[in-house]
Amino acid sequence: MPPPEELTLEAVAERLGIPLDPEAASKLRGYLKLLARWNETYNLTAVRDPAQMVAQHLADCMAVIPALRRQRPNGEGRMLDVGSGGGLPGVVIAILSTGWKVTCVDAVGKKAAFVRQVAAELQLPNLHAEHGRVERCTGSYEIVASRAFATLPEFCRLTRDRLSDEGAWLAMKGLVPHDELNALPSDIEAFHVEQLDVPGLQARRCLVWMRPVRR
Repeated sequence: MPPPEELTLEAVAERLGIPLDPEAASKLRGYLKLLARWNETYNLTAVRDPAQMVAQHLADCMAVIPALRRQRPNGEGRMLDVGSGGGLPGVVIAILSTGWKVTCVDAVGKKAAFVRQVAAELQLPNLHAEHGRVERCTGSYEIVASRAFATLPEFCRLTRDRLSDEGAWLAMKGLVPHDELNALPSDIEAFHVEQLDVPGLQARRCLVWMRPVRR
């Protein structure tokens, strides 16, 4: 792969095997521009360089798409992105998987306002944002996702009431969190742990899929 400063969205999509039409590519670039612009005033992400954002944020979240499509081949449903910050991975999923209705929730008001602005400017009717703690959210979701939000047991505890009867948790992690997996309560199972190869990113990444034990 080219170095991060030369990494293109098209190259990322090709490496991941994701079809990327011109409209989706344009919206991803629009999101990147908005993220860089708002980041000058608000602390949305510690990464400041747009070229680095492609690998560390967009490619990282794009790498979730093939796994999501394997686990949910119908390609639609409701997703809650917990502790979404600047909309990662929720915005990227909403752009690339338009059948998913994605709600991003964050306790910081300016971050939720940013996601609302993204939805408006990029015309993403399937993207929504809520300001508040996840414990106070309502609704039922087929996927409850997070990226560096909390430990796995805490993530599941805080969001269990938001999971639909046939739903699953999707946690984006770095190295496989063996200690967190071992600390899961007995009524929650990690049914799939998947290593990710993120184009342009040297760090290790994995996805942890969990669900309540169904007896």
